[in-house]
Amino acid sequence: MKTIGKFLRNKERTPAQVVIQDVLAVKKGERVLVIANPATNEIAQDLYLAAEEVGATPTLMFQPDKTSFDNANKEVLAAIESAPEVCLSISNIKLGKDPKATANPYKAKDGQEFTHIFDYLLDGEKCMRAVWTPGITVDMMNRTAAINYKELKERCEKLNRFFNDAVSVHVTAAGGTDLVVPVTGRKLMFDDGDFSKPGAGGNIPAGEVFISPLVGGLKADDGTVNEGCEGVIVYDGSMTFSDGDSILETPITCKVSKGYVTEITGGAEAERLRKTITEAEKRAIQYEQEKKLPEGMGEVYKKNARNIGELGIGLNPAAKITGNMLEDEKAFHTCHFAIGENYDNDAPSLIHLDGVVRNPTITISYKNGTEKVILDNGMLTIEN
Repeated sequence: MKTIGKFLRNKERTPAQVVIQDVLAVKKGERVLVIANPATNEIAQDLYLAAEEVGATPTLMFQPDKTSFDNANKEVLAAIESAPEVCLSISNIKLGKDPKATANPYKAKDGQEFTHIFDYLLDGEKCMRAVWTPGITVDMMNRTAAINYKELKERCEKLNRFFNDAVSVHVTAAGGTDLVVPVTGRKLMFDDGDFSKPGAGGNIPAGEVFISPLVGGLKADDGTVNEGCEGVIVYDGSMTFSDGDSILETPITCKVSKGYVTEITGGAEAERLRKTITEAEKRAIQYEQEKKLPEGMGEVYKKNARNIGELGIGLNPAAKITGNMLEDEKAFHTCHFAIGENYDNDAPSLIHLDGVVRNPTITISYKNGTEKVILDNGMLTIEN
């Protein structure tokens, strides 16, 4: 098989072959859609060739780079709408939004609404398998894709058991983070590198578990009102902004009350974060006025631009903090909090900004009053 020269081999297989054969378990005759940008051409071609090698029918498409606020090309959205069995979004920044679904969301059989055809087919209809890699590089692919997925899956499953019946999660760190995250009724999700069944998908590099905090102000099933996250996050690793990811030279401190960021302090990077959030708030109102959002949703999207949408824990031993969030959030000895949209589809927003906290201590509290420390100063304690 022809391969891209820059890619290293692991036990006679390229990282792309590992992704196609092991992670996605692509089969003969399946339709595989690969969406890329010019900057990700080499990785996309290698994945295309790896899919072709196993007898699948791959299609490779290119579009310009897309930011958090850009729409995907119409042709790309139409290709996804054709419902291929497998879709790989190999984006330099983002795949791009789906304007039609943003204005008129898809509704799944269970009532969930989706503002992108990609998410609807993956999580709503569960008829597609997928990989998305915003910001991936050749170096990252070589270092982090061909890992021990059996070991990763075991770690994810063990953490999943610890999150059963969890009421809240307390995250502290020497850098100043001290946040209580309510999670009653929420399910832990994981990116374990097993995307072999319809409805399964995640990042390459894989390697994280994550959960959506309860949204402040929303009513729970029992009629009570969720209080939301409370405390302080001090981002001291890296951060996502509308114009890209960066390693932080100066920590960003975010005060959080009732689930929402109320104050942002720090240096120049704190100002970048403020600008990104402010832009998302303004665009939310503008999009409703332009009929790009359903009536009444502008204020909802605006409010959720400050929502704490995710708590995640990095589990990929080959990942490190490089200033590329796709890899940074998977690094051992870290956790990350996202500002904006969550993964439970009850906090829609135009943004989802991940930020990394180094060496956290994470303690889970349960309904029966007991507690379990799962990370101690960045070190996993679940191996014991």
